[in-house]
Amino acid sequence: MKNDMMRTPTKAMVLAAGLGTRMRPLTDRTPKPLVAVAGRALIDHVLDRLADAGVERAVVNVHYLADALERHLAARKKPEITISDERGLLLGTGGAVVKALPELGDAPFFHINSDTIWIDGVKPNLARLAEAFDPAGMDAALLLAPTAGSIGYAGRGDFAFAADGRLRRRTVREVAPFVFAGAAILAPALFKDAPKGEFSLTNLFDRTAEQGRLFGLRLEGLWMHVGTPDAIALAENAIRASTS
Repeated sequence: MKNDMMRTPTKAMVLAAGLGTRMRPLTDRTPKPLVAVAGRALIDHVLDRLADAGVERAVVNVHYLADALERHLAARKKPEITISDERGLLLGTGGAVVKALPELGDAPFFHINSDTIWIDGVKPNLARLAEAFDPAGMDAALLLAPTAGSIGYAGRGDFAFAADGRLRRRTVREVAPFVFAGAAILAPALFKDAPKGEFSLTNLFDRTAEQGRLFGLRLEGLWMHVGTPDAIALAENAIRASTS
């Protein structure tokens, strides 16, 4: 699962259109991507990582409290921001990318949730993901965090690894050892014959997994699931501990 000739993506899709209902009351008047963690908006943590990884342009979709998000993003210099406007219709995690594909181009791109945050290990995880992605054999490579030990996560996980790095989704009764950490590299080929309008990216992950073209990479460091107001303090404590 390594391809030294793969060029690090220079474009990214950042999902920032969600309603943030589990983060209420903080999101009653503030879009979730602008909620502050350790003195910085969640989306700025994400965009900083993308800039450090060499991303030149990030396409950011907006819907809920879109004006506030656009005003905030206008102040950023790197990466260059392109807004994908979903004010009229929220398109879901899959439909959002289909709408943005003309801006993302023909090469593989980073795909990242605006509210995902982690502490890197020795080498940045986005750089590791770029090194691991092989466009000849993959349509998607997902960054995965351990189900146990991640800050703020208490779910049943999403995937298990095969020996060669391919991913298998957990069954209904199973507890999977890894959870999708909200960051990936996706090939435009993943979206061939994709549905129109609103749909979940999970549908395409399942389809490409059946074709043996869905792979994963274990996150090195610590992933923090900042899904509720209570999780903010946990994340901030972990960030402080990592810098002390």
